[in-house]
Amino acid sequence: MHIIYQYINLADMQGTVRVQQARGRTELSFRIMISLPPFSSTVLQTAVLLALSNLFMTVAWYAHLKHLNDKPWWIAALASWGVALFEYLLQVPANRIGYTQLSLPQLKIMQEVITLAVFVPFAVFYMREPMNWNYLWAGLCLIGAVYFIFRGA
Repeated sequence: MHIIYQYINLADMQGTVRVQQARGRTELSFRIMISLPPFSSTVLQTAVLLALSNLFMTVAWYAHLKHLNDKPWWIAALASWGVALFEYLLQVPANRIGYTQLSLPQLKIMQEVITLAVFVPFAVFYMREPMNWNYLWAGLCLIGAVYFIFRGA
C-alpha cells in the first residue's frame, strides 16, 4: 500500500479520504483540514490539535480494555494502531506548529497537561472508573510543571 499524505490545513473544516487501485497497487490518499478562528494563535492551534490527538491516543491506548478484552491481544493491537494513525496525523503537525513559538520542554509539558485533561473524563465517563483525589493531586503537580517550564519564557 502506498500512502500519500497531502496536507493539513488549518483554514477549512473538511476531510476527505480516497482509496484508488492503480497498476496493481492500492493507493490511499487523505486530506485533513481543521478550522480554527482567524484570531487563534500558534499556541491555541497547537493546543487544539494536541487535544484532538490526545483523544485518539487515549482511545487507542485504553478503549480496547473495554471493547476487545475478550479478543486476542494482537487484534486489540491492530485496532489500536488503526486509531493511533489518526493521533499521529494530528500530533505531528501540532508539534511542528507549536515548535515555531514554544521550546521542546514547553511542548512536552503542554502535552502532559492536555493528556490529563483528556484522560480524566475518558476514565470517569467512558471507562466508568471511580473519580478520586489522585486526579486532583496529579493536576496540581502538572500546574507546578507548567509554572517552572514556562516561567521566564
